[in-house]
Amino acid sequence: MSVLIAIPARYASTRYPGKPLATLTGATGESKSLIQRSWEAACEVKGVDRVVVATDDDRIRAASEAFGAEVVMTSETCANGTERCAEAYDNLGGGFDVVVNLQGDAPLTPAWFIEELVAGLRRDPVAEVATPVLRCDGRALNGFLEDRKADRVGGTTAVFTKEHHAMYFSKEVVPFTTESYADDAETPVFHHVGVYAYRPSALGAYPRWQPGPLENLEGLEQLRFMEHGHKVLCVEVEARGRQFWELNNPEDVPRIEAMMAEMGTP
Repeated sequence: MSVLIAIPARYASTRYPGKPLATLTGATGESKSLIQRSWEAACEVKGVDRVVVATDDDRIRAASEAFGAEVVMTSETCANGTERCAEAYDNLGGGFDVVVNLQGDAPLTPAWFIEELVAGLRRDPVAEVATPVLRCDGRALNGFLEDRKADRVGGTTAVFTKEHHAMYFSKEVVPFTTESYADDAETPVFHHVGVYAYRPSALGAYPRWQPGPLENLEGLEQLRFMEHGHKVLCVEVEARGRQFWELNNPEDVPRIEAMMAEMGTP
């Protein structure tokens, strides 16, 4: 299966304007922009034929080309990363079996997460989209709960069927549990990692569908597939000792930098 990774990046983020150009300092003291770290993460994935940054902003284009990335310019009207990936795929002329959306705010995404998504689509001919989920330990779950108490948007959680087809995604912590968990304890909550692998037919149809009420309420683009009756495969992945966090708010920068320092990420 031929694979394209597109990294959608826009400057005008509501919660964090200019986020793709925000810098993260690694364990060695080297600072790199968020978009560069995301591109470097994409380049580590095995079995990928092409990696591009998809943006509508000349500042992001210039910064990306400066560190060697291929850039595909897209329109300012893209409502989310999936729509931007769809436009980038069209602008490239198609021709790939799988399109991966590695969102530009997830620089700690391990390469094997994406490799397992592609494998998941190979195994499940019914699924049109695949996305990784990571079982939370107590430390991660408690972090989610602390964010919600402080009225911050933290990680997204997922629930799914025994066939691992998604039932729902939420920025709230689902399923609800009253139990307390030690930092290293296994919990029933799954963290949704914001990476997607699409079959081109589903990706091409996505921009033509109107957002549904659940997508509008949650602000989660993947719910549009589900609201239009399409299967989203949740691929359970393992951290293998790696920590993971998306950069959603300025407050996430020191959290991610602390994770990078702990893991020795340069």
